[in-house]
Amino acid sequence: MKQIVKTVAIVAPLLVFVGCGDGLDQPSNETFKGGELVVNFSAPVMKKTLIDKHIVDANRTVYGYKAFKIPYTTTDEEGNEVKASGLFVIPTGLPEIVNTTLGLSMVSDDHGTIFSNREAPSVLADADAVPAGSSVILSALGGFATLQPDYIGFGDSNEHYHPFILKKSLANATVDFIKQVKVFANDNNITLNNQLFLTGYSEGGYAAMATLKKIEDENLTDLKVTMAAPMAGPYALKPLADVVLSQPKLSVPSFMANVGYAYAKAYNEDVETVINEPYASKLPTLFNGDLNRTQIDPELSYDTKGATGLFVDNFVTNYFTDENHWFKKAVIENNLYQWAPKTPIRLVHCEGDDVIPYTISQLTEGTMKAMNVSDVQLVPVEAALGLGAKLGHAACGLPAYGVTAKIFATVRKQTIGY
Repeated sequence: MKQIVKTVAIVAPLLVFVGCGDGLDQPSNETFKGGELVVNFSAPVMKKTLIDKHIVDANRTVYGYKAFKIPYTTTDEEGNEVKASGLFVIPTGLPEIVNTTLGLSMVSDDHGTIFSNREAPSVLADADAVPAGSSVILSALGGFATLQPDYIGFGDSNEHYHPFILKKSLANATVDFIKQVKVFANDNNITLNNQLFLTGYSEGGYAAMATLKKIEDENLTDLKVTMAAPMAGPYALKPLADVVLSQPKLSVPSFMANVGYAYAKAYNEDVETVINEPYASKLPTLFNGDLNRTQIDPELSYDTKGATGLFVDNFVTNYFTDENHWFKKAVIENNLYQWAPKTPIRLVHCEGDDVIPYTISQLTEGTMKAMNVSDVQLVPVEAALGLGAKLGHAACGLPAYGVTAKIFATVRKQTIGY
């Protein structure tokens, strides 16, 4: 696995790096209980594709890639059952001892912020029948079984609002998908072992941290986590909200509007008391899954407050002056940095992050160590890759996955043996 980091540094800008064309192993008429095969690349086809794209050389071990769309049921922020979906990716062409004796180690990979339903893992795979970046790193290059929930609000639950940066429903969607994948694997003779890693980038980093906390708080012994490596997540929501709402300009208005929209719905508050018009009335359409971020941002304001601001002036003023303000209490409730995980944890983050500041992971590491967490470590991506330049939030994503894959592969080699 030692070439994973080098490989990812080369392919960092690529998310979906292959298109449909000759030589693809298109999904066959194979039937599977509890899911649908949507992508199938043999190891030789995957390797040829990566060589042709100048991503790996001929000496690199590359595995095949099978992806399944799996439906399941989870619970939303209000406690209602929701029909959801996710993508389960397995590597093929591994040594026989892995399939018969050792079993595949699993990585639960929570995806970063999306707005378009087409970007959801299972939707993208089903529509294009091609592999996507992070699961290629984790499965085709890393040899892990990769689990990617679409989240509530995407995939089979696209009619539901997405509970953006809300820990309870993000954790529920991930935990319930892990459980369903284990059932699917058992029903279809896919050999897994009991090794489970958690990761995810940006919102996915937050979701991974929320998932770990749920597993530990509820003592879900059947989902014991070997290691968690959340990446660039907004774990300290209250400090972040303080900074964002005190600045005159918003760097990414779609992110901030999505927080206001989701929190208002989850906490039964009127969106119009949070977001100014004409923007408040647009949000149900902007966030219905048809548009991506680059289409949404121009429809919103980059001003934080005031006559042309995104947020209602009274909302911002009361947030800072009223200790019982509902949003202040909500972001405190959804903080994820002030707790003491028992599981080994690596906080993977780029020092140059311009959206989720590196200081958030520094604060998280420092707080956890002050709470006597024995195995928590901040991993700066640029240092891990030996890069001279600092990477921003968007550029950091896939390099961060490469660093995380190497960390997980090292642990797996030491414990499972492959």
